[in-house]
Amino acid sequence: MSRSQVTNVVIAGLGGQGVLKASDILADVAFAAGLDVKKSEVHGMSQRGGSVASDVRFGEHVYSPMVPDGEADCLVIVSSDQVPVNRHLLKNSGTLLEPAQVKFEELRNKKTVNVALLGALSRHLDFPEVAWIEAIRRNFPQTLWNANIEAFRIGSRSESSPEKSADIAEGGSV
Repeated sequence: MSRSQVTNVVIAGLGGQGVLKASDILADVAFAAGLDVKKSEVHGMSQRGGSVASDVRFGEHVYSPMVPDGEADCLVIVSSDQVPVNRHLLKNSGTLLEPAQVKFEELRNKKTVNVALLGALSRHLDFPEVAWIEAIRRNFPQTLWNANIEAFRIGSRSESSPEKSADIAEGGSV
């Protein structure tokens, strides 16, 4: 990943699906790598299961927390019904990641799908696995570490092809 280029990621889903936690982990990973990170959230009716989206932008210099329409390098959707609502954010060469691309049946705790999708995202960003694992540990209580680390690894090795598989980072995979 070029430090001078800004990478734009939007994570979207429904209230209670861990969208904000997933964006916290991504922002943590990028910040720990020494990048400038900006993050914004749109909660909508999140407490009642409504749409939630979080923009995470990182690079050498990031001036705005919002991802402009059509500029998301990656769109991570935690609830498949949110694809049509958020597709306008994804650039033509961007990558769409959604639950169907993760081996959901392998997740012991279905609530970890958000972290499994971060695992899938990690294949498109040039951060080492250890950075992701450390961020997961910083963002969850110890009692949830194993389930979330396992989910991350399931997502990172999922073989389902994303809709568009253009790697965002130089080197491409973790």
